[in-house]
Amino acid sequence: MVSAVIVLGVGMIGLAAAQDDDGPMSDLRFLVVRDYNGKPVRNAAVVLHPVNRKGKQSRGGLELKTDGDGRTNIDGIPYGPLRVQVLAPGFQTFGEDYKIDKAEIEITVKLKRPGGQYSVYENHEDAKKADDKKSSEQKPQQ
Repeated sequence: MVSAVIVLGVGMIGLAAAQDDDGPMSDLRFLVVRDYNGKPVRNAAVVLHPVNRKGKQSRGGLELKTDGDGRTNIDGIPYGPLRVQVLAPGFQTFGEDYKIDKAEIEITVKLKRPGGQYSVYENHEDAKKADDKKSSEQKPQQ
């Protein structure tokens, strides 16, 4: 438990230092739900990465975990760009950049199921016919 607090504290120092701003701070609230039915996703990892002015992800970051209602929050995040990633077993990884510019921001993340896997052992004739049809429609008329 003590190591988790130390890691959290070091992560916050790195997050604040990477923003290069002693200005206003924001309180962030996250809600993570399933895309297909809106039910909460518990124990999802919400990872916050500072982003520099050039759009590059800075070193460091912070990981939060959602509760049973799919919620987590953090206070004292400096204004500026922030990259948010959400990871949970059985779901596609979510990632998006946000502009933190308000005193309180609520972010809802809808996680999708993983996409189907492509196999060379399956029959893909229907997909090939659809691709052929699209390419013939896109050819310029002469």
